[in-house]
Amino acid sequence: MTREAWIEAGVEALVEESIGHVKIQVMARKLGVSRSSFYWFFADLQALQRELLEYWLRKNTGPIIERALLPAASVNEGVCHIFECWVDPALFDPGLDAAVRAWGRIDATVRAVVGQADDQRVDAIARMFQRYGYPAEEAFIRARVLYFTQVGHFTLGIGDDREKRLGHLRSYLLTFTGRPASDREVEDFGAVMRRLLPDG
Repeated sequence: MTREAWIEAGVEALVEESIGHVKIQVMARKLGVSRSSFYWFFADLQALQRELLEYWLRKNTGPIIERALLPAASVNEGVCHIFECWVDPALFDPGLDAAVRAWGRIDATVRAVVGQADDQRVDAIARMFQRYGYPAEEAFIRARVLYFTQVGHFTLGIGDDREKRLGHLRSYLLTFTGRPASDREVEDFGAVMRRLLPDG
């Protein structure tokens, strides 16, 4: 048994059930170990919960910031770098994001962490827009519209299939950036989506 195994068990319980099901005895039973082994790695349940928040921040916030910083030949290409987070589960876990947001609704400390993470994500996207000449206020609003549109899609469970999403790509890019996408930009991101997403 390892510290990472307990964290993985906590993440699984959080995503599949809720923070109320992240319990030492329940996880120990699932892992097939004694309850006492938990305390080799964590002082108490609150210590594990802090680790779950850190895991979420690394998993779901870090990649958005990294993608927003990537060099791009155009703002549409820069937005497509961020879009990769929405289609690549290795870069962003929608289920985990929803679970942490639900946790935040009953825990003020977690809610504050979620708010800070949202601010960091929006700020990174706004800075990306500013690199392409958008004034600070416009960059901020475009970043909020882009980011919270996607959060809304995940929260509402909107499940457009791959080809439908690709069919809307030009319109989304025009809406988010105000600049028409080139054929190459659309084709390049289409190739990314077809590589990462199954048919249908």
